[in-house]
Amino acid sequence: MFCIKICGLTNIEDAQQAAAAGADAIGLNFYPASKRYVTPATARQIAQSVPPEIVRVGVFVNTPIEGIREVIEDEGVRLDMIQLHGDETPDFLLGLSRTLSLPVIRAFRLTADGTGAIGRYLEQCGHLGCTPRMILIDADQPGSYGGTGQTADWTAVGKLPPKGLPPVVLAGGLTPDNVAQAIATARPAAVDVAGGVESGPGRKDAAQVRAFIRAARSELGASDADRGAGNGMTQ
Repeated sequence: MFCIKICGLTNIEDAQQAAAAGADAIGLNFYPASKRYVTPATARQIAQSVPPEIVRVGVFVNTPIEGIREVIEDEGVRLDMIQLHGDETPDFLLGLSRTLSLPVIRAFRLTADGTGAIGRYLEQCGHLGCTPRMILIDADQPGSYGGTGQTADWTAVGKLPPKGLPPVVLAGGLTPDNVAQAIATARPAAVDVAGGVESGPGRKDAAQVRAFIRAARSELGASDADRGAGNGMTQ
């Protein structure tokens, strides 16, 4: 797993700068409609340019299992985790788990229903035996599958019952200026950023990446200390 993920990388230089700044993971977006989409050929170059300990996450949106398999079986891409960011059902996760061995991050967009839909989804996954390794919580904007720059309800995320909950990755509108407050409020296990550290669509700003990682790392450490102090907040 990971604590800090820089997502939507589109070139080697940005990936290497993220790794050098201390990112634990990078996200490669295979959703063609995204402004951060990369072809498998480009993803291969990016994946091979960073140290092996960096977690490589492939982001997919409503991609058929066979399409995900084609990317995963490309040895040059070397994905470590799969992130599902679309409308994939628990049955889809079950089929994926029977076909592929990589751990899954299931993304949820926090709607007006709050966290209730997340709990119901995970309950179904539990019955099927396909609970995701991590869950990612993003803001909801109708017609979009993420990357909107909108923030999720951090307070609602922080109130998720920890029992039986996979580690939470917080995403959506995070920046170097607000990530510390987001972590203090939502208490996630990890954070994910794309547009909040960009100078343009798909182009990361090295100074912002460093600032984001520095702020996130400091606050994640403080949150871990608080959880260890016996306040009942565990992931």
